[in-house]
Amino acid sequence: MLRVGILGFGFMGRMHFDNYVRLIEEGAEVELVAICDLRIEELKNSTANGNMATERDVYDLTPYRLYDHVDEMLKQEELDIVDVCLPTYLHADMTCMLLEQGIHVMCEKPMAGSTKEAWRMVEAAERTGKTLMIGQCLRFWPAYEYLKACVEDGRYGSVVAGEFYRGSEPPKGWFLEGEKSGGCITDMHVHDVDMIHWLMGKPQQVSTFAKTVIECSSYDVVSTHYRYEDGNVINAHADWTLHGEHGFYMGYRVNLEQATLVFENNELKVYPEDAAGFTAALSEDSGYYRELKYFIESVAQGTPVTVCTPASAAASLEIIEAEIRSANANGALETLPTKQEVS
Repeated sequence: MLRVGILGFGFMGRMHFDNYVRLIEEGAEVELVAICDLRIEELKNSTANGNMATERDVYDLTPYRLYDHVDEMLKQEELDIVDVCLPTYLHADMTCMLLEQGIHVMCEKPMAGSTKEAWRMVEAAERTGKTLMIGQCLRFWPAYEYLKACVEDGRYGSVVAGEFYRGSEPPKGWFLEGEKSGGCITDMHVHDVDMIHWLMGKPQQVSTFAKTVIECSSYDVVSTHYRYEDGNVINAHADWTLHGEHGFYMGYRVNLEQATLVFENNELKVYPEDAAGFTAALSEDSGYYRELKYFIESVAQGTPVTVCTPASAAASLEIIEAEIRSANANGALETLPTKQEVS
């Protein structure tokens, strides 16, 4: 039985909590035993703010042992896994410390505040032999998995063009402190960057236009074109300055040689060149649930993570950093480093 502790109990900590509870109810060989947050006494009786609804407004945490410092949690508990749901700027140090103590780590995205920190995390996982996975949840989101399968098996030919997009109202708290979150370009846009990377590999160059709207934040609106050797026209756009009750959205439109796929309003439409269009049948499970299930099974079976390796997540962050350099240079083409190769 794998013993799990959650580190950080904001929106994402609660989202992961919900899915651990479900996995346990389904018979997974996992036990959620502890929750740690500096503000645990305040948070345990408050609602979470996020771009998706959690299962509960207020959480009953009486069955779990609660801590306000990670050192005390690790002193009192024998944990196999720690799920790191802390602000981005804390990811690298906390993850490396946990790995060094012989604990497997599930770490939320973005992997770290810089690629230097991300590759330090990769090295720590390799050196300790412990499993590290980054929560790039779109790799497990059914509509994006479907697209990946189409690209991999070539059922509709090769990719010709694609656009990926997501947006929301402004987040709250530390997300708006650019030095902690990296702003929309690092925190939100990284989802689509990682998906483009997963689908088509690293681009040769990027050109990014971005804008800072919110005081103290980094870039809040971002639009990037990705240059590949085959000339595919790929774009991704993110914006967390939307107004009123617009709410969160994400989607894509990808044109293959023999079909167009459109994902919007949580529905995936497939339009083949030589057949009637149809709505793809997809699992109703979220990417959060499916990534945690995959991670737990990998740890339990002692098999390596292959869907989202730490090296792959670090390389996605390299693309983000190239985009930031391009945006700082008013959209100038920025060449990606090639020294790291990922799967």
